[in-house]
Amino acid sequence: MKRKSLTASTITVALACCSLLLAEPSTSASAAIFHAPRIKLTSSTSSTSSPYGWSSSNWSGYALSGTAGQYNSISGAWTVPTVAPSKGSSYSSSWIGIDGYNNSDLIQTGTEQDYYSGAAHYDAWWEILPAAETVITNMTVKPGDQMTANIVNDGNGDWTITLDDKTQGETFTTTQAYSGPAESAEWIQEAPTIGGRVATLANYGTTTFDPGTVNGGNPGLVVADGGVMIQKRAQVSTPSLPDTDTDGFAVAYGATAPTAPAS
Repeated sequence: MKRKSLTASTITVALACCSLLLAEPSTSASAAIFHAPRIKLTSSTSSTSSPYGWSSSNWSGYALSGTAGQYNSISGAWTVPTVAPSKGSSYSSSWIGIDGYNNSDLIQTGTEQDYYSGAAHYDAWWEILPAAETVITNMTVKPGDQMTANIVNDGNGDWTITLDDKTQGETFTTTQAYSGPAESAEWIQEAPTIGGRVATLANYGTTTFDPGTVNGGNPGLVVADGGVMIQKRAQVSTPSLPDTDTDGFAVAYGATAPTAPAS
């Protein structure tokens, strides 16, 4: 992805037509949840006037893209958002990961914020595609919890995933084999994939990813690294500009960009 510095006091993103497959409402959590690679929208389904660098039917947030082997670690911190009730089932995920921006590989960890069967549901998970998410059963995730996560290349094909719930005082770590090219790093608010279809995004309100690092340093985010989510011809998730120290951003449900977090 070509990166360029842009400034905007007001962000207006034109909406355009796009065709999506959205998950039918589910009444249980029995279906496996996958956190898929970015599903790109073509130039005919996204606005050329947007300051953001990309659009997707399942991702929103910020992503850095480079060459194979460029990204060996990523960290992030976010607040677990509160999902609003919906008529049908709806789903949202907050996570950090390596790969998936321009390829089908992905190693990631995050939190799930869903609404189904008349109630909100929250959990923590990790995932290495092509497998579905593995729920972290010894973590109790609640809205408002402060999460931190790290994914690190240990060498020799092993990567360590660490997820901490600072509010609950809980931590999880696992070391797994991963052979993806490590050519992108991302901080994402996602509509996950269920039953082979992209889920309807839950109304998660807003959350903040801040601070983040890549390869142990400041990621140097610019607005062109950001992307919006479009479902059923509507923009449903929008990030802010990067904060002034270029290591974080806010993201909100809907088409209006939130204010960037204070650095």
